[in-house]
Amino acid sequence: MSTSSVVVAARREQTDRGAAKGHRMVRCWKRSDTRLEEEQCTDGSPVASPWSHFSHKAFWVSLSALLLLVIVALGLTGHLGLSRPHSQIVRIAAPDQHGALINQTAVVDLQNDLVTFSVTSPANRTSTVLFDVKHGLICYKPADQDSCFLRTMEKSDYDGVNSLLRKSAHESLFQLSGNETQRQMEFLGVLASSQVDVTSLEEPLQALCQDGSVHWTQRADGPGKQRLVYFCIDICFPSNICVSVCFYYLPE
Repeated sequence: MSTSSVVVAARREQTDRGAAKGHRMVRCWKRSDTRLEEEQCTDGSPVASPWSHFSHKAFWVSLSALLLLVIVALGLTGHLGLSRPHSQIVRIAAPDQHGALINQTAVVDLQNDLVTFSVTSPANRTSTVLFDVKHGLICYKPADQDSCFLRTMEKSDYDGVNSLLRKSAHESLFQLSGNETQRQMEFLGVLASSQVDVTSLEEPLQALCQDGSVHWTQRADGPGKQRLVYFCIDICFPSNICVSVCFYYLPE
């Protein structure tokens, strides 16, 4: 048998074995004029490109970088959310019924659902009105008085406070116009015999009324001719509504 026949037979034998075992690399030989040279060949299967390996690696690197950016963004968002103040100060200026300017400062405590108004009259006397939204109570502390007066919140009270909460997210100063402001009047009768134990109140109310007496009040149509209105407190909201809350004592 000639040398060429031996080489061809060996090549066929190795090729047949490679085909029987599946797609894999087999060893082939080629003949030159001077020597037998070894070369690699396949059984016809496509050879994997080095670019496919590079693309696969690049995909995982990009995905890891994207996940890292998302984690960093969430961390910054959480940090900013925790560092945001729970309370903010809103100033409201509005004319009273006689055209004199009323200056109000409202401290909005979002964490505890509290809105505290400090109302300064034209006579430079400051009264405090506390809206405890969580417990549905309003506490009035008139200027130069040790007494506090309580009543439960009604729908109109929630509407006024909600208007303040909505608009205070975008503005901190409101200048109400006398021509556009709606004016309302409320009369509250003081129940002198219904004194409240200060220690039974929630902490914000206790802090406001700790040095004086606390009385319940009830809404009424008016004091009548036989009753005297002792004082009034004007409260204005960004919704262009000003309410004059007037107090008088009911008979025992």
